[in-house]
Amino acid sequence: MKNQKSRELRASSYELFIGALSILSILNLVLLLLPITDQVKQLILIVDVALTIIFLIDFTLRFVSAPVKSRYFFRGGGWLDLIGSLPTLRIFRLFRVLRVGRLLRRYGLRNVVRELVGNPAQGGLLLAVFFAIVTLEFGSMFVLGVEQKAPDANILTGVEALWWGIVTMTTVGYGDYYPVTNPGRVAGAVTMLIGIGLIGTFTGYLANAFLSPRSSAGSPSDADDPRAQLEVVRRQLDENAQEAADLQTKLSKILETL
Repeated sequence: MKNQKSRELRASSYELFIGALSILSILNLVLLLLPITDQVKQLILIVDVALTIIFLIDFTLRFVSAPVKSRYFFRGGGWLDLIGSLPTLRIFRLFRVLRVGRLLRRYGLRNVVRELVGNPAQGGLLLAVFFAIVTLEFGSMFVLGVEQKAPDANILTGVEALWWGIVTMTTVGYGDYYPVTNPGRVAGAVTMLIGIGLIGTFTGYLANAFLSPRSSAGSPSDADDPRAQLEVVRRQLDENAQEAADLQTKLSKILETL
């Protein structure tokens, strides 16, 4: 019998990552309502397309891995995940934030912290990816804002600013687009440093994934640890209590129809 966490909650770091991206998407929606230039709006929309792809992949993974797909879709908020992933219904991504908070609260703050500490590589990688997305978007917006009116500027559109951000963050340095103002150069230096950190984090994660011993049923130390055994029992009790409540609700509905 699978516990509640495995049915709904994926890795805590992953859930926090999806929640943070949902907040970023809602923030972008607010920015689009502000009086900003069309080029900045173009940049924000391009980033939102990338977020949309991530959310659609997340929904697909949850739907495919759900033991009871109809239960996840109708009772687990899957339909909200789906419509919130669509570009025209971004406001529904607020429900993603609420769902992540509900699942993490049900799992328990202590268990979340324990999982993050126990698997720092994955948490560090997702944190680095999130900061990379934020830096890419807002760094490109900043550079576009300070470069548009500068003499001899070559970063004039949202697409050019985003391309410059990607090239700079990956430290490729094609040199086809570059800032000509001092604030733009400072932003470029920060973007490069974050890009180097991201590459280092990704390399460390891959090294940890390939070199760490794998075990499908858990390490022997976890099997012999009374605290780990107690946690397993607690999760099973929580699952049984939830399923009993669901059965009681169904029974009440059946009795009402008789």
